[in-house]
Amino acid sequence: MPATTAFHWFLPTGGDARDLGGAAHGTAIGGAPAAAPAADRPATLGYLTQLAQAADQLGYDAVLTPTGAHCEDAWITTAALIAATRRLKFLVAFRPGLVEPALAAQTAATFQRLSGGRLLLNVVAGGSDAEQRGYGDRLGHDARYARADEFLDVVRTAWRGTPYDHAGPHYRIDGGHLRQPPEPAPRIYFGGSSDPALDVAARHADTYLTWGEPVEQVAAKIARVRALAAARGRSPRFGLRVHVLSRATAARAREDAEALLAGLDAAAIAAGQQRLRALESVGQRRMLDLHGGRRDRLWIAPNLWAGIGLVRGGAGTALVGSHHEVAARLAEYRAAGIEEFVLSGYPHLEEAYTFAEHVRPLL
Repeated sequence: MPATTAFHWFLPTGGDARDLGGAAHGTAIGGAPAAAPAADRPATLGYLTQLAQAADQLGYDAVLTPTGAHCEDAWITTAALIAATRRLKFLVAFRPGLVEPALAAQTAATFQRLSGGRLLLNVVAGGSDAEQRGYGDRLGHDARYARADEFLDVVRTAWRGTPYDHAGPHYRIDGGHLRQPPEPAPRIYFGGSSDPALDVAARHADTYLTWGEPVEQVAAKIARVRALAAARGRSPRFGLRVHVLSRATAARAREDAEALLAGLDAAAIAAGQQRLRALESVGQRRMLDLHGGRRDRLWIAPNLWAGIGLVRGGAGTALVGSHHEVAARLAEYRAAGIEEFVLSGYPHLEEAYTFAEHVRPLL
């Protein structure tokens, strides 16, 4: 595997757990809001510091910090971890439209200086109308991507450090000037499976992120984004967001995967599926269609298990198997064009060690 491959981990700012019943990600989104279950390990500064330091020492390139009603604010959380880490980068997820682009450009520049150049930006347009309205944002799905496009135009303009004006459908700026632009400018990570999302990714993404679908589906999406970007004279990198669960044997890995579903009865799964089906996100629907909410359809490809997506929003699949099997599957995604892997597992601290010590050396 080429040396340019990057491995990132995940910072569970909604809390961590040993099973999906205690994991909070995605439980507060959708039509009828649900109370998030109490996490086995709350997202305290002490625990997040411990996890970030482990990721730093284990050689992960960055940690992704999510955004949404289910978790702590990504900017504040990661800023609190700058001094506790040495080389680890922070892939901060945030939503355009909830902050003005000129201020976002300044915030990113400040973070980049204080961290010594360790900021990466994951721009999330938002896949739930209901959750966006909870923040006071009334735009629908496609309009949010149009706004994200203009938002990133303004941010990149501000990062040049020269005075500028901007007049567009969503923003008007007179005499904008970011006097201390970031050096270097943070890389932009962008995902989404809808046509509007792919168009914005082609224009702005330095790395296009996709969730863990079967390899052939990921390859098809890469080909489409690559063609759209090439038409604009751009060549982004490609990243995969997926969970991992590797063990000494495949049998033990499967046993531990099933244990993640302990405590989830049919009613809990049905409620989770109803909540996730209410989202407007095309990528979320693709995740749900992999298994259809059925526990007998969770193995969707060799070593690719969709059990996490029964109740968790966003990335809903995991690579499950022996250490050698998980490494082999990652190599297949790399051959299909993936250059960055954003990984996670339950609990995140233990699985960060397992992957770094047993799978990473095989790659």
